[in-house]
Amino acid sequence: MSVIKHKNQRVGIFIDTQNLYHCAKNIYGAKVNFDQVVKDGLAGRSLTRAVAYVITTEAGDEKNFFEALGKMGIETKTKNLQIFAGGSKKADWDVGLAVDAIKLAPKLDAIILVTGDGDFVPLVEYLQNEGCQVEVMSFGKATSAKLIEASDDFIDLDLNPRKYLLGFRDRSTRRVPRTKTEE
Repeated sequence: MSVIKHKNQRVGIFIDTQNLYHCAKNIYGAKVNFDQVVKDGLAGRSLTRAVAYVITTEAGDEKNFFEALGKMGIETKTKNLQIFAGGSKKADWDVGLAVDAIKLAPKLDAIILVTGDGDFVPLVEYLQNEGCQVEVMSFGKATSAKLIEASDDFIDLDLNPRKYLLGFRDRSTRRVPRTKTEE
């Protein structure tokens, strides 16, 4: 993929926080460095808005995380976790993220979707038809191939996990302690 990124482009970054959080946790056992993700996605261009779509729980443990995002210049949009009678839970921001991207598209040259969710392919196609360059950032191992194919550019966070993760430990180089019989 060959896209032009120049400093005068107006950029909007839309972060599917749950998607990225669960990918980082399940693949690497680490947390996402959202500040670095935004910085590298922006690539020296003009940030119009960066929005993280987040879920609040009854316990409210995520308050510090939301404050940290705000200090990074990332706006948070919150939605309460829904718990249904049978005990099932739902926390989905896909429609909200899509609507915001569509509403802001006329004011943007490039839109960065920070997600690996293939449900966003129709959004990518719509935004491209509206004249926006659409870029995707996510962990490639957990990203829809159709989403990558539809986007104008894809930044694979798996290529440099140490840069994009907090508390990342490279398991391939981790030293295994010796047993008493080996000493």
